[in-house]
Amino acid sequence: MSRLLAGKLAIVTGASRGIGTAIATKLGSYGANLVLAYTSPSSQSLAESLSQKLQAEHKIKTITVSADLGTPQGPSQLIAATKDAFAGPDGKLQIDILVNNAGVAANNPLTKVTVDDFDFSYKVNVLGPLLLTQAAEPYLPRDRSGRIVNLSSVSSSAGFIEQSVYGGTKAALEAMTRTWARELSERATVNAVNPGPVLGEMYAKNTDEFKREIRGWIEHAPLMRAREGVDAPELVEDAKTSGGRPGYVDEVAGIVAMLCGPDAAWCTGQVVCANGGMIMLH
Repeated sequence: MSRLLAGKLAIVTGASRGIGTAIATKLGSYGANLVLAYTSPSSQSLAESLSQKLQAEHKIKTITVSADLGTPQGPSQLIAATKDAFAGPDGKLQIDILVNNAGVAANNPLTKVTVDDFDFSYKVNVLGPLLLTQAAEPYLPRDRSGRIVNLSSVSSSAGFIEQSVYGGTKAALEAMTRTWARELSERATVNAVNPGPVLGEMYAKNTDEFKREIRGWIEHAPLMRAREGVDAPELVEDAKTSGGRPGYVDEVAGIVAMLCGPDAAWCTGQVVCANGGMIMLH
């Protein structure tokens, strides 16, 4: 495995599960040292197990940090813990890669959206990445070699039912991505990755009704056709309702890692699709 990121330091939020775990695993396999951020106490053992696994397999340094990114204090606490663990003898710290992956989704039709739904989702999905990127900014490289990747969603522009709030948070994240790409242009590239449905806990919560409503979008994604003998039998069966299989976390992680490497130096301010080639109307 090529160690393109050897010696780099990467922070991955929401690293204990799903896409976050896959991203951390991929970056670690490329040689990056890692800060694995998680929020809930139930995620602690998962994060610690991942940390031990990656250290053993790739001879890198990793730490786990509990930080509630939906609070004003969480992002600064995460960066402080990173500095304690990775600052050099001179006290200097360089954060080469920041992956804003942590997010929440609560589907509700317009008539049932509450203020609490709105506040919680926007705090985690929008304010959290903003404050974390702000807290990391003093430690970004000074030579354009830094990489920031924000995990968005096709919900930002597809107009899926029940996603007034979730889709809005992801649209806000994409808007911030474009702004940060300009403001941080001498420090880091800033891009967003835009997955469609991805196999994991969030996908498992989708109702059959929701899957039927988005079937048209899924059927227009060329790579999401379920394959007997290749994809799991339950995904082949589920495709009869949803129109295709979800993406796999490793498929999304590969695109994130691509944006974190040296070959992506001329790509910034972009929303990169990781959704099986879904056709979108803008």
